[in-house]
Amino acid sequence: EDYNSVTAVTMPLVMFGDACEHVARICRIVSMPMGNALLLGVGGSGRQSLSRLASFMSDYDLYQIEVVKGYAMNEFCDDLKICLMKCGCEEKMQTFLFADSQIVNEQMVEALNNVLNSGDVPNLYKTEDVDEIARTCKAACVSAGLQVNKPNIFAVYLARVKRCVHVVLCFSPVGDAFRTRLRMFPSLVT
Repeated sequence: EDYNSVTAVTMPLVMFGDACEHVARICRIVSMPMGNALLLGVGGSGRQSLSRLASFMSDYDLYQIEVVKGYAMNEFCDDLKICLMKCGCEEKMQTFLFADSQIVNEQMVEALNNVLNSGDVPNLYKTEDVDEIARTCKAACVSAGLQVNKPNIFAVYLARVKRCVHVVLCFSPVGDAFRTRLRMFPSLVT
């Protein structure tokens, strides 16, 4: 009821024992530093709903892309950058929820693999984004006793991103696509 009172899209859930246990597990995972989850199940099994509820219970902002007609890799990179910038610059705790039904291009999975592996996606940031990162992370670099230069500032930014972003992947194990993705992108399971 608390969740439904503060969100635009309500979830009329009936919580039974197994669902409560799964929410508790997801809460435990995302509350850990660098805690990310891979949730497996067929469509309609509640993976996304329980992830939304767990994110709310952990007091994290939930970020989920909305795939519309014409949504492509550029829009995905913009959405991912918004989420990562909130984590790295504002130090806001974020749950990035991504389902296999949202995969328009396999490069999306590669980008998430990079986020899980290093916290960074190559060529994601424009010059003005790098300037914003430098402006917001310079003080943290000084307080850590590091020399203020671009590599150290970006290292502080990446450390914040890794600490604040929690990727929750909701995939279906049915079919060959899941096995192929795990082979191609090992950070999804490690």
